[in-house]
Amino acid sequence: MADKTKVSAAAEAAFAAVDWAVLDAMTDEDIAGQIAGNPDAGPDLSEAPPAALRVVHPPGGVDVRAIRGMLDLTQADFATRFGFSVGAVRDWEQGRKRPDTPTRVLLMLIERDPDLVAEAVRAVAA
Repeated sequence: MADKTKVSAAAEAAFAAVDWAVLDAMTDEDIAGQIAGNPDAGPDLSEAPPAALRVVHPPGGVDVRAIRGMLDLTQADFATRFGFSVGAVRDWEQGRKRPDTPTRVLLMLIERDPDLVAEAVRAVAA
């Protein structure tokens, strides 16, 4: 049985007022022009180097995917470099599990000084 989500009358009216044919006909250039002309649109960060981006953590947690992205590492490379299992990294990023408190502290240290943490992990493994 399909989940029927109730939509307000105002939302229904807004959807009915949309000219979907015009939207479907928009090119990528049209969309880029709309974004560029929108004063509420943020800057285009698609070309920004990973080190220039700042990680914003969710309340009470850490954004593992953002930290990994800042370092430009795959899940496997991130896990190997910092001593995690690939499964744990995947679970944290997909929200199936949340890192415990000591791991959150370690992840925040990785965010601040990844080379120092990687060096410490190598020393402990040796």
